[in-house]
Amino acid sequence: MPRLALAALLAAPAVTPALAASPPAPLQTAIGNPDWLHLSGLARLRVETLADGLRPGAPRDETVVMSRVTLMADIGDGPVHVIGEIWDSRVFNIRADRSGASLVGANDINTLEPVQLHVRADLGAPFGKGSHAVATFGRMVLNLGSRRIIAADDYRNTTNGYTGLRLDLTPVKDVEATFVYTLPQQRLPDAPTRVQNSGFALDRENFALQLWGGIALWRHAAGNLNLELSGFQLSERDTPQLATRDRNLATIDMRGFVPPAAGHFDIEVEGAWQWGRSRPGTSNAVPRAEVEAWYLHADTGYTFRGPWHPRLSAEFDVVSGDRPGGKYTRFDTIFGMRRADFSPGSILGYIGRANLLAPGLRLEVEPGPRTDGFASVRAMWAESRSDVFSQTGIRDASGQSGRFAGWELDSRVRHWLIQKRLRGEIDTVVFLRRGLLRDAPNAPPGGTVVYFSASVIAPF
Repeated sequence: MPRLALAALLAAPAVTPALAASPPAPLQTAIGNPDWLHLSGLARLRVETLADGLRPGAPRDETVVMSRVTLMADIGDGPVHVIGEIWDSRVFNIRADRSGASLVGANDINTLEPVQLHVRADLGAPFGKGSHAVATFGRMVLNLGSRRIIAADDYRNTTNGYTGLRLDLTPVKDVEATFVYTLPQQRLPDAPTRVQNSGFALDRENFALQLWGGIALWRHAAGNLNLELSGFQLSERDTPQLATRDRNLATIDMRGFVPPAAGHFDIEVEGAWQWGRSRPGTSNAVPRAEVEAWYLHADTGYTFRGPWHPRLSAEFDVVSGDRPGGKYTRFDTIFGMRRADFSPGSILGYIGRANLLAPGLRLEVEPGPRTDGFASVRAMWAESRSDVFSQTGIRDASGQSGRFAGWELDSRVRHWLIQKRLRGEIDTVVFLRRGLLRDAPNAPPGGTVVYFSASVIAPF
């Protein structure tokens, strides 16, 4: 996109923002919406543009139009329900460069995919009065805990799907637990030409990739403090169709948090330790290494009383990167989300939970029941000066370019154009490159990265 056009878009009034935070209302059916059938869905159209991108070997500028349409059917009137959901995720206006490269990939396109098809059974109160249990079997999406390890991505045009078993338990009041054994779905097709042409292929799951574990939450463990503990095992091996990093990773995660409330301070601290074995890349020529990796997230804020409910918070994330010494120390976020903590993924996708040290400030506001927004600023360093900085692909193996990467300015505004029927969203990210992101041997020229997206979302 020409610079002047991009500047005009960025200067537009921020009154059209996105994404339904609450579940969509059921679609009324022609037969009077019987108790045993509920239909719901969502349609989203988004324009994204990136100017002066910094990823080595990738296009520097690209503007695309993305669409996502979902339709869910919930069949059942009693303790057993059958739930199915189809996602149709497409990208238009793909203009690959002369080498055929585009910022669009398999994470953006997935046509007519049955992401969910499962049976959910309410098992009643197996531990007596006050207890509850629900079992789920089949294809499903998962959002567990803070979603930093296991999530169904929402900003991205596609999502993460899992096939297997899930058991939700409430043994006593204020204690909840979830246990899962799943085969994560591999998104298909994955060949660039088929992806860019919106080719159709059913996503695949098999026992070459397994994810299992559990998470427990103790609400009001001490006053308003909630405590959470989780542990997950990821096992992966090569198949004839797919070369992998042969990961065998165990991750244990602990989290404590006091939710935001008007006139009060809130806090969240979460940390994870990861161990096992993995290859740094997918080549069999590189032997597997012992893994020791970690991350820490912390934020604290205060929500002011008043009509806009402003919340000002300080944030801090530090995530281990790889360094010399024989062990592999770069943290793997498994299937974690990024947007709640960092800037968007999609065709941007520079900042994630890997080799990062990032303190920052965030201001959130709700001018009214139909509008909310936030703005944040973060300074960013590499935790390891010799590893790839976060997910940018930029690296100085010698470490001579230092650790400071630059400043990130991130903002979002959302507004219900028609209450509960049509929502708009604007996301803007400006990345001021410094030090490592300018001086590393493979860093492309340039100083400022600008990302912009505008969405409209219609839940039904």
